[in-house]
Amino acid sequence: MKKFLFIIFAIAPILAFAQQTLTLEECYALAEKNYPLAKQTTLLEEKTNSEIKVLEKERLPKLDLNAQATYQSDVIEFPMNLPNTNIEPPNKDQYRASIDANQLIYNGGSIAANTRMKTAELETQQQQIAVNLYTLKSRINHNYFSILLFQEQEKLLLSKMEQLDARLKEANAGVKYGAVLPASGQLLEAELLKLKQQLSQINFDREKALKNLSLLIFQNLDNDTTLDNPDILVAPEIDSKRPELELFNLQETQLETSKEVISKSNYPTLLGFAQAGYGNPGLNMLDNSFQDFYMVGLKLNWNIFDWGKTKEKKQAVDISKEIVSTEKETFLLNNQMQQKEAESDINKYEAMLLKDTEIIGLREKVLQATTSQLQNGAITSSEYITELNNLYEARIDQQLHEVQLTLAKANFKIIKGDFN
Repeated sequence: MKKFLFIIFAIAPILAFAQQTLTLEECYALAEKNYPLAKQTTLLEEKTNSEIKVLEKERLPKLDLNAQATYQSDVIEFPMNLPNTNIEPPNKDQYRASIDANQLIYNGGSIAANTRMKTAELETQQQQIAVNLYTLKSRINHNYFSILLFQEQEKLLLSKMEQLDARLKEANAGVKYGAVLPASGQLLEAELLKLKQQLSQINFDREKALKNLSLLIFQNLDNDTTLDNPDILVAPEIDSKRPELELFNLQETQLETSKEVISKSNYPTLLGFAQAGYGNPGLNMLDNSFQDFYMVGLKLNWNIFDWGKTKEKKQAVDISKEIVSTEKETFLLNNQMQQKEAESDINKYEAMLLKDTEIIGLREKVLQATTSQLQNGAITSSEYITELNNLYEARIDQQLHEVQLTLAKANFKIIKGDFN
């Protein structure tokens, strides 16, 4: 006994590992985490941080090294000779090297506005990724509930095979003692082989759907994987929380931020500058010798008239905001229609399941009587198989409607964006 318990405890972890169980929520999470598109969220953030650092460097002084050597065809000369003065004209070959420094002092907050613009663009792009990843949920639902249906159908087929196998053993015993014709057992055996064929087909279809789901969630799934049948509650009264709605809001915010950038572009720019150099001539053009020199000052640049370009740009942004607003209204209208269709599907399958329960109850009573008649030789195996098929067709219909109901609820939650 101790040895038996030891074996059980030893293989339990292996069995637990082999029998992988997945929930619908886990599939959603795995897809959002592992899908290649999800990597763009971090990449976009890194890209934006680099662009903001470039903008911030506009506040730092700019240093330029300039050097030139020229030869010109003519130079300044005085037309007359002044007494006691010897003024030589500048050389035609001239040389200059300088370091120029420019320091931004004021630009109306343009850098800060562009930084906010970059941040708004990042949030919009990341939300677009969230919207694209959200569409995976519908594809996961399709494969997940297909597998779930095959999983439940397999259980029903195995149960049906157990009943047929029991009747086959009874028929074989009757044939042995001459109470039943051999054809009865052969008919049951043929039906049993047909069920095995159906079971094989279901396993192939389930394996195909498992492979599709594996690709979506980036997990290795095989026939040992069991999917949890979710218990989904829907709340029609909750407002839509689709990620597209947040995307529309962020697009409007981004456009509003771009208007601020346009306004800031017309603000005056004040720069401080300094120049230090060495050349021949220097700042004194009448001194034909190499000299060092420097210069400091302020420079103001202000475009006081832009022919209405700023106004036109802002009008274009306002039109873009109206376009986003109409896209949002269109999405809400279509989303509301989808919700109504999903609610109708839920009500339909709930009504069908009520009838399924009644049908199965009646079919079970008929099969119970038919089984007794078969055991007493009152009916043939063919008649028994007909009633057995009727019962399991009703049970398969019920299972199909249950899976369809759960799928309709899952789709409703996706349409609604309700995942709290």
